[in-house]
Formats: sequence, C-alpha cells, structure tokens
Amino acid sequence: MKKKHTLLLAISLPFLLLLISCGGPTVEQAIPQQTVTVSPKFQSRLSPIPTVPTYRCGAWASNNAPGLNDTITIYARLTQNLAAVSGATASAVVHFQGNDLTLDQHPTSDNGGYVSFTLSLQGQQSAKIPATVDVTFTNFPGGTLRCSQAFFTPQ
Repeated sequence: MKKKHTLLLAISLPFLLLLISCGGPTVEQAIPQQTVTVSPKFQSRLSPIPTVPTYRCGAWASNNAPGLNDTITIYARLTQNLAAVSGATASAVVHFQGNDLTLDQHPTSDNGGYVSFTLSLQGQQSAKIPATVDVTFTNFPGGTLRCSQAFFTPQ
C-alpha cells in the first residue's frame, strides 16, 4: 500500500508542477517612452561659477568630544587669497544650550594667520549636547569677517 502511494505521488508530482508553472503572470511588451531632448539654451541658463572670497577664515576645537569639566582650545585662521593674515584681532562667543558666553580674550593673528582661545567648560554644557563657537576677526584690511563655527560635544 505504501509503495502504491509513493508511485502515485511520483507520477502526479510532475503534472502538479507543470500545472502550477502554467498559471504564472503574463509578460507584456514595454511601452516606448518619449525621447527627451535638451535645448542648447539650457546651458546658457546656468548660474555663473561663484567667485572665491578674498578673505576666508575657519574655526575648530582642539577636542570635539571633551569631558564635562575639561579645558579646550578654540583655534581660528584668517587668510587672504590663501595667504596668512597677521595682525587681525579676534573675538569669540560660545553658544551653550542655555546661554552664550563671550570670551574675554582678544588675541591677534600671528604670522600664520592663527589665533587661539582657552575655554574652560566647567560643566556649562550637558553631556551629548553639541555647543558651537563663533569667531570673528576685525581690524584688518578686509574689515570684519565671521568664521565658520567651531563645535564640540561634551561626553
């Protein structure tokens, strides 16, 4: 009896598979899409390449992940056409979550265009909350220039 069932299963299985495969989805011919053309006038509408500013500056922190009570250094550099600008006065404002702190230091850029500020965190910023620092240069031929922000996140 067991042999009969096995034989019946062996014979009917290929027919069952054939029946299942015949009932699949039908494939349809893809419909052609409209050809896209770009007018030569398109290029004339592009905006011009922006000019590189004569004076540029950036700021960064000596440690982007300090402890809550660490002391870090904020650095900044001022350049004119990529050459260092010396003699410019800098100021800095730290933006904590609950308040802003204007640093009382006003360093002058050295021959490399660099300045640095010492910042004692003293637990003023909660852990895992980023803080930013704005550095601004003044008293140079370009007038006043605000740098890209420095940032740090106490751990």
